[in-house]
Amino acid sequence: MTSSPLPHPRICVVGGGPAGLTCARVLQQRGIEVTVYDADDAVDSRDLGGTLDLHADSGQIALADAGLTDAFRALARPQGQAMTRRDHHGTLLGEFTPAPEDTAAPEIDRGQLRRLLHDHLRPGTVRWGKKLVRTTGLTGRAHRLEFADGSTVDADLVIGADGAWSKVRPLVSDAAPQFLGVCFLDARFDEVRHPEVAALVGDGHLFANDNDGRAVILQRNSNGVVRGYLAFRAEFDWHLAAGVDLADRAGLRAHLAAEFGHWSAPMRALIVRNDGDYVPRSFWALPAPLSWAHVPGVTLIGDAAHLMAPFGGHGANLAMLDGAELALALADDPSRYDQAVGRHESDMFARSGALAASANQALHDFFASTTPDAPHLPPDHAQEHRDYLARAAAHRRERARRAGATAAGPAS
Repeated sequence: MTSSPLPHPRICVVGGGPAGLTCARVLQQRGIEVTVYDADDAVDSRDLGGTLDLHADSGQIALADAGLTDAFRALARPQGQAMTRRDHHGTLLGEFTPAPEDTAAPEIDRGQLRRLLHDHLRPGTVRWGKKLVRTTGLTGRAHRLEFADGSTVDADLVIGADGAWSKVRPLVSDAAPQFLGVCFLDARFDEVRHPEVAALVGDGHLFANDNDGRAVILQRNSNGVVRGYLAFRAEFDWHLAAGVDLADRAGLRAHLAAEFGHWSAPMRALIVRNDGDYVPRSFWALPAPLSWAHVPGVTLIGDAAHLMAPFGGHGANLAMLDGAELALALADDPSRYDQAVGRHESDMFARSGALAASANQALHDFFASTTPDAPHLPPDHAQEHRDYLARAAAHRRERARRAGATAAGPAS
């Protein structure tokens, strides 16, 4: 027997990243109350990493749903779409320069995006310093959230937007992230201090790799910063076996200089001349494609639902689209929100599954050993941008079709 609908569900979002904040913004734009809980102390209490390209077929659609297109364009860097590919000797393998009117995937710093989304929510929407430790089911569809500070909150709908190590995910799936065998060291360069680095990176991104699973990926960020990622195949605790103290910058640089010793001198400068410490990162992914049987009163979006490798830049884009699409589904049928959530989940599975699998495979292929005469060539970025725009148009057509079908009602 189906339980009676709740006309005004208590909605709690766990996670104040792109997925959760986008969802909350779109809900508020449509008159639906929502509260977001996040473990961080404040919106800017930690370094979120480098830059993101927001795709026309996903992230930009979500921003339009949130009424934030103009605010995004004021911060975005269309010139950041530029790409250069070199080998470990510095030989140019390929490059892409976007046309002046190309807005298929402009760049924005992760911190700027979070601040943009947060600042367009009603004050007090996000409760900072709320680390979720447990979620338990109550009578009916409700769940209780228990936080590390001892407080609890009851919700009719819990939206898990709490990332890779989601505390909400176990309510719907026993899937857990798996290590992808690749580690990064995040490094920063002040372009004024390092004009040679800035020149190599240009307006956008530089990708350089050798034939044995080592790579350098540099990104132009805002405010005169170049962000670099030194990447290599290794176990996530590689530094222990190597006897390297990650907090010892000089010792770590000596280790990297040896590991990348066969790279040319100008390319080695990208590895050992950074400003500040290296920040270790490792890459994990959920099994892809991932789905689950709908559980009343709870759902997942973003990395909590489809954590994937960063290749292709789909993760944050899909996360934002998840948040917007879920909010729109709830706004369309707020009195029967569980049915709306179930339909959204089906759409999300179809949208994210293949992209997650392809991103994970792309990362594996990029860091696989190759022969000198068969290097991994750069993707066709111009074609990628045409694909983003084509999929964006198709997405708008599908939305219009659904809206028309809903307005027409059932056939008599």
